[in-house]
Amino acid sequence: MTARKIIIDTDPGQDDAVAILLALASPEEIDVLGITAVAGNVPLPLTQKNARIVCELAGKTDVPVYAGCDAPLNRKLVTAEHVHGKTGLDGPTLPDPQMPLTEGHAVDFIIDTLRGHDAGTVTLCPLGPLTNIATAFQKAPDIVEKVQEIVLMGGAYFEVGNITPAAEFNIYVDPEAADIVFKSGAPIVVMPLDVTHKALVTKPRNDAFRALGTEPGIAVAEMTDFFERFDKEKYGSVGAPLHDPCVTAYLIKPELFTGRHINVEVETGSGLTLGMTVADWWRVTDRAPNAMFMGDLDADGFFNLLTERLARL
Repeated sequence: MTARKIIIDTDPGQDDAVAILLALASPEEIDVLGITAVAGNVPLPLTQKNARIVCELAGKTDVPVYAGCDAPLNRKLVTAEHVHGKTGLDGPTLPDPQMPLTEGHAVDFIIDTLRGHDAGTVTLCPLGPLTNIATAFQKAPDIVEKVQEIVLMGGAYFEVGNITPAAEFNIYVDPEAADIVFKSGAPIVVMPLDVTHKALVTKPRNDAFRALGTEPGIAVAEMTDFFERFDKEKYGSVGAPLHDPCVTAYLIKPELFTGRHINVEVETGSGLTLGMTVADWWRVTDRAPNAMFMGDLDADGFFNLLTERLARL
């Protein structure tokens, strides 16, 4: 089997970090061409730094990391330090990265990479706001038809919102960018809160990470220890959801997930529901399907995969 070529677009974030570690631990299935940082959970100077910290944690210092857009297309940046801490990776004590940031802009890297590969051979994996992807599509419309697939974490339908009553954080931060991506015509797979809220790190699952005894395993356990305090208080759940690793798990074992190919529209004009992903789950409109919107996952299978792959690092 040929490894799937991907670009990870990210705003790390503890769960972004776990998603990146899973990808880097799975070279048979995933070939990470590069990591592009975007402002989101924390501002860009921290997200690009955190992406390099995670690469070094995985022992993969040859992966190029690019800095991208530092603000949404048309709005002031909203961040989530209340969830992820002031660094974005609060929890473990991790050293500052020694590997350098790669020269050039993330958007140009996305464009050049898609243009430099055969059509249908590069997958985009956005784990944060869609600013970099939308900017690339606006700057170089020719690349859209070259995208194999966009597998993204964002949105919600039955789980509604986690940053407003109606909106999930990644989409809310830059709804105009999300609107561009969802209307692009590229094949899209969505991992919404409906799925990610089922990927709960219970104590036994987190104990399994810590029991690996490796630096990555212990760091993941400590990250989860930190950010679960927010989710447990907010949702009354038994643990914190690992949102972004659903993206990389899908690339490795898509059979863990089930969903529907439906129409998804992003609200950009309402103060009340700004950033809402209006998913036609019941197919009650005549709007053409534009996304595979996931609704469920095999949580035990997901955590077995994650623990097994983290053990490789």
